[in-house]
Amino acid sequence: MNREQRALGWLAFAWLVAIVATSGSLYFSQIRHFMPCELCWYQRILMYPLVLILGIAVYRLDVGVRPYVLAMTLTGGAISLIHYLEQKVPAFHPTACAATPIPCNTQYVHYLGGWLTIPMMALIAFALITYSMLRLPRR
Repeated sequence: MNREQRALGWLAFAWLVAIVATSGSLYFSQIRHFMPCELCWYQRILMYPLVLILGIAVYRLDVGVRPYVLAMTLTGGAISLIHYLEQKVPAFHPTACAATPIPCNTQYVHYLGGWLTIPMMALIAFALITYSMLRLPRR
């Protein structure tokens, strides 16, 4: 497999992850009618544009997109981790949006024994996209 094929593979994988994450987010809010909290909105702000950015990068085979995507995924991943901690760790007091209409420790879903919540799904998506960007071959 040559360099261009590897780049296209990792870009396409990242794009697919962003599409699935965005679709899942829209499903939970528009179909299941789960109201997003403030931290959910921040994660969406960082995930949704990745569908367009990575889609264009796939089309143009542009590995130069790496720093922009990494800035978004690392920030989004950090927010997802904070959100997850607010849901799962009792000593981690919900401070980011405790006074908002939808508290950040609200758990709409808790799959696989309770550890897989919406913020964990977002964290996994941000981590997979980050990994794919780190695997991109250099120009």
